[in-house]
Amino acid sequence: MKYPGIFLLFIMLSAGISAGQQNGLQKIIKAGSLPEKLTDEFSFTEGPAADRRGNVYFTDQPNDRIMIWTTDDRLATFMQPSGRSNGMFFDNSGNLWSCADEKTALWKISPDKNVEIILNSYGGAALNGPNDLWITPGGGIYFTDPFYRRTWWSHKEMPQEKQRVYYLYPDHKTLISVEDDLLQPNGIIGTGDGKTLYVADIRDNKTWSYTINSDGTLSNKKLFCSMGSDGMTIDNKGNIYITGKGVTVFDKNGRMLGNIEIPENWTSNVCFGGKNRKILYITASKCLYRIHTRKKGVY
Repeated sequence: MKYPGIFLLFIMLSAGISAGQQNGLQKIIKAGSLPEKLTDEFSFTEGPAADRRGNVYFTDQPNDRIMIWTTDDRLATFMQPSGRSNGMFFDNSGNLWSCADEKTALWKISPDKNVEIILNSYGGAALNGPNDLWITPGGGIYFTDPFYRRTWWSHKEMPQEKQRVYYLYPDHKTLISVEDDLLQPNGIIGTGDGKTLYVADIRDNKTWSYTINSDGTLSNKKLFCSMGSDGMTIDNKGNIYITGKGVTVFDKNGRMLGNIEIPENWTSNVCFGGKNRKILYITASKCLYRIHTRKKGVY
């Protein structure tokens, strides 16, 4: 169905999109689609990740559980307790990897819910608290390790000297630090070809891009945009979706396309889901939202 120009403008404004941003987001958001609140029964939602069927898993960290929103619009509990899971990502074998910060660990959760604790320390000290992660096409894992003091911890000081970005080699045994100059790394996502990594420094309100080298190290650091982010995702055209206040979309060159307003105080993370990966799911405070898009998610 095609919408007359004036009606399309009304739809975009209703979604919290300014007229000046209309043309950019018109290429992203499906005509007539508005943010839809799916559920609001949580304490704080985070970590959305879609499995190969398009079901979206997300966390309710204060209540220590991982939830599922299915492709047929059902809500279910996947795991409780969940190690205070935060950011999550699926690997090519269907395992759900989780930043389980109850004990500052990285978990691998099999489809039948068996938990393997992969690591929880670096250089002989506990990690600060793994926050978000991305898995490369070859199976390596990049994750951020900021320090946010948790009520469930007995310690009050940061275990590591710095808040870093780490790379875990595909053998899942060798861990290296690949970035330690950010103030507080948080959101992280990479391109489908495994060549570029994006990392948000939420405290410095900047997002950076890096070239991924063959050995997993990073080079060619460039400022992508002057906006930090909690969680992030990417679509098949290279557009980056940044969270915090609504969802702000940037094209692959760092040009802002617009902001999708979400009527909550904070949007923590975002992913594509649904059977065709053309629905954007947004974790926001106590809620889960979605909006239909023209673009398809990479993951």
